[in-house]
Amino acid sequence: MSHYFLNDENLKSEIREITVNIFDNKFIFNTDNGVFSKNKLDYGTNLLIKNVLNLPLYGEVLDLGCGYGPIGIILKKIKNVNVTMIDVNKRGIHLTKMNAKKNNVDVTVIDSLGFNNVNKSFDFIISNPPIRIGKDNLYNLINDGMSHLKNDGSMIIVIRKEHGALSFIKDMSVYYDVKTLDKDKGFLIISLKNN
Repeated sequence: MSHYFLNDENLKSEIREITVNIFDNKFIFNTDNGVFSKNKLDYGTNLLIKNVLNLPLYGEVLDLGCGYGPIGIILKKIKNVNVTMIDVNKRGIHLTKMNAKKNNVDVTVIDSLGFNNVNKSFDFIISNPPIRIGKDNLYNLINDGMSHLKNDGSMIIVIRKEHGALSFIKDMSVYYDVKTLDKDKGFLIISLKNN
């Protein structure tokens, strides 16, 4: 099986459209094989977006691991903040660029393994992180992200309880100010700030 955080050149492309409705706003996204949750906006990402939209979002926002682009594109359209979107998945990057045009938003899209090609800081980093990269890689990604936050910046992520959300909170609380913003159907929306 091919993982969405890998680039599989042999994976057949089958682009399809999905519709997403968020707070009375309709979005159309192209998705494809080889990207996360290709058939619909997954519940965790939907919950994350709705929580973030209820925050006083401002400034520079990073969509970390953007996939086909729903988080960053929706935040840009509704909140009109400056959005940068990164992913290591080349198919995801291609789809994100297509979807930004399709939804009439101006975002910056960067092909980057983690933060390798990122040279700025952000007020918010938003992510449904790639849990399947393993705990060590995930923690490294989160720590890299925290070093790319501006003063008083926040990283807001979603993790399922069954994928280790509680141990993640415990481990990260040693280094950061960690809060649970919301819980629903086994998904936790977690905010991290530098101490």
